[in-house]
Amino acid sequence: MKPPEVGKRAPAFFLQAHPKGKVRLSHFKDEKNVVVYFYPKDDTPGCTTEACEFRDYHAAFEKADTIVLGISPDGVDSHAKFAGKYGVPFTLLADEDHSICEKYGVWVEKNMYGRKFMGVQRATFLIGKDGKLAAIWPKVKISGHVEEVLAAATELNG
Repeated sequence: MKPPEVGKRAPAFFLQAHPKGKVRLSHFKDEKNVVVYFYPKDDTPGCTTEACEFRDYHAAFEKADTIVLGISPDGVDSHAKFAGKYGVPFTLLADEDHSICEKYGVWVEKNMYGRKFMGVQRATFLIGKDGKLAAIWPKVKISGHVEEVLAAATELNG
């Protein structure tokens, strides 16, 4: 599936969430900018660092009228443990069948120690209040990333 492009409507989703029920992307249209970041697995070193950086900037994102949603193939129970352990204040969504990862073009073949497998490529999408993609960060390197996303979200509000 072709990944979405800046300026196009963000692919819709309706997923199980921690800490509450289900979340639909369209719930935020016309009200909030949305950062959707895809990460491979709860409670692994890189994913923990990234979640903690988003956590540490949570108030700044709120001030920028932007909510943060993390998506991985882990289930809601795993998300609950992860969020509790690290004090993650934002919503984590469970894409257990990786269908949303596929819609966003982040379900890719990976290669580790010569073993090929399918998994999540770390990526972030900034969606404006109009429901369109304002910025995309494919193949995210964690260092400095959250500050860059926050700057783009702040700029989106003018």
